[in-house]
Amino acid sequence: MSALCKIGGVCRAAYYKWLQHEISAPELENRKIAEIVKTIHVESPDKGYRRIRDDLQRYCQIDVNDKRILRICRKLGIKSTIKYKNKGCTQHADKPQFIAENILNRQFHADAPNQKWLTDVTEFKYYGEDTKHKIYLSAILDLYDRRIVAYTIGDSNSNHLVFNNFDDAVAKNPNAHPLFHSDRGFRYTNRTFHTKIEEAGMTQSMSRVGKCIDNGPMEEFWGILKRERYYGKKFTDRDSLVAMIEDYIEYYNKRLQRKLGVLTPLEKHQSYLQAA
Repeated sequence: MSALCKIGGVCRAAYYKWLQHEISAPELENRKIAEIVKTIHVESPDKGYRRIRDDLQRYCQIDVNDKRILRICRKLGIKSTIKYKNKGCTQHADKPQFIAENILNRQFHADAPNQKWLTDVTEFKYYGEDTKHKIYLSAILDLYDRRIVAYTIGDSNSNHLVFNNFDDAVAKNPNAHPLFHSDRGFRYTNRTFHTKIEEAGMTQSMSRVGKCIDNGPMEEFWGILKRERYYGKKFTDRDSLVAMIEDYIEYYNKRLQRKLGVLTPLEKHQSYLQAA
């Protein structure tokens, strides 16, 4: 023991004092919290310390601050999935048939559901033995509760993909007449699409050229989806990739978000309807 104490640079008395000391109440609590944190991380390795803290508060009735959970996570070596830059797949029209002003103007707050909708298309890849394939996801997001209103998955980045997505959203929300915002991709500058928006009683808005932040919350959703379920994985067939996307969107609408007051999109939506 003397040799170990000498190597460690501590005296024998200090070692025995440490050995016999009682564990404090805060340390005992930290150990209990750490066990729950490890369980959350195993079930959802994409969650960082902030989302873990929110889960502890919401589902375990453990109300602690971010810094405490950060210290516990660092001690356990827990980190969230690395963020990746979303390259997007916007294809601007060479000869746009219709261009709308940027009416949204980065005003990402909405006072009620179906007041402001955002939309975009992103791509995913899966791999065969010697070939690479792509599928495309078109989605519409409500700025009030950040829920995905409707989405469509297809094998080509086409007008048909976006039109079907829009028609589905309208069918599910026949009384909705929101401001409808997108980038200036060829699908959205199509005259037929603008007619659809007018017939639905909506107002069209478009991001400025090269200003992805004008459609920021939609880009943020793509980043969350891909970071949590897509990046770092290799899909080898279409069915499993489609199933992942469908399962994730269902999960996302039930995923806690701090921007919503630690509520899920569906809870935020329902709370408005109940108060109305």
